[in-house]
Amino acid sequence: MRTLTAAISVDVAIVGAGISGALMARELMQDRSVAVLDRRPPLQGSTLASTALLQWEIDLPLTALADRIGSAKARRAYLRSACAVSDLKSIVAEERIRCGFQDRSTLYLAGDAYGHRALKAEVEDRSAAGLPSAYLTAGDLRDRYGLNRTGAILSQGSAAADPAQLTAALLRRAADRGAAIHSSVEVVDVLSDPSGVTLVTDTGHVVRAGSVVFCSGYEFPVDLGLSGAQIVSTWAIASEQGTVFPAWLRDTLVWEASAPYLYLRTTGDGRLIVGGEDEQSATAHASGPKLEQKARTIRRKLGKLLPEVEFRIERVWAGAFGDSATGLPSIRRIPGLDHAWAVQGFGGNGITYSVIASQIIGAALRGRPDPDADLYA
Repeated sequence: MRTLTAAISVDVAIVGAGISGALMARELMQDRSVAVLDRRPPLQGSTLASTALLQWEIDLPLTALADRIGSAKARRAYLRSACAVSDLKSIVAEERIRCGFQDRSTLYLAGDAYGHRALKAEVEDRSAAGLPSAYLTAGDLRDRYGLNRTGAILSQGSAAADPAQLTAALLRRAADRGAAIHSSVEVVDVLSDPSGVTLVTDTGHVVRAGSVVFCSGYEFPVDLGLSGAQIVSTWAIASEQGTVFPAWLRDTLVWEASAPYLYLRTTGDGRLIVGGEDEQSATAHASGPKLEQKARTIRRKLGKLLPEVEFRIERVWAGAFGDSATGLPSIRRIPGLDHAWAVQGFGGNGITYSVIASQIIGAALRGRPDPDADLYA
């Protein structure tokens, strides 16, 4: 990426060089000229903090989501999420991206937010929607996984990958195909008119575009008028390479129905990544003392879940993500600003939602509205 040294004109300007911006560039470059702008170097935003559990399961269970938006919409949201994971797998294969992409099953453990009875009802709803899930009893969990929980859901069709490698590869492909990618460029104002938008930058040079798509996480130069959304701090730890863990963990993602919940996955080089302990705060993740405290708490919870694992911490990090009442993202036009779109991947499915966002906005710009766009508006 290079800085902006002159005014440029493109069909679409994408603000944000993380995973959302990279996937958006890939989609829109099929028939448009594209410029990607970021005030930081690539991968320095929320993408860097991602632990890349590529799940189709949404933070809010299907039964709970149905209570909030209706059964039909909830099923559509879950099915679209499942399609997005499959679509991402196809993208990785088509682009020949080496990012450690692996198919994974998911084990969703009963916890203090949703117990075994709620998970049993969840499986019934998922089965009715055609989603691949099975209920496991406490005995099943002990016998198959050595875990002490009252129940769980075992699902198929999720995945794991290295988010930095995935994003970097997508940006390289975009640059090779002619995208103008600029870093250290902050958009300070956006002006719209009947024929497009003008982005005013801190470099003194403007970017003229037919449309603009903000994929900048939760940092916007304009007021989006969102309500019911909040920023959440989250923490994660990674073990040393070569950590010994149960063999079933190599192809299984684990998370729990608790608040806050714990989640874990393994990497191809023998590490265990464990995260959670989320707090409703936009700033807590920046605290050094809290980082140490959260690392200890996560490690203690892992020890209770998997006491046989000898976990030596090699890396600790924190980040922020957005949360909404439904766990669904916001993918929509910006009110009061023509030709402008904003993507906000609320919930823990940021990469999955980035795929969906690229498809919905790509369809809209081509005049072919996506049938699921209403779910995220």
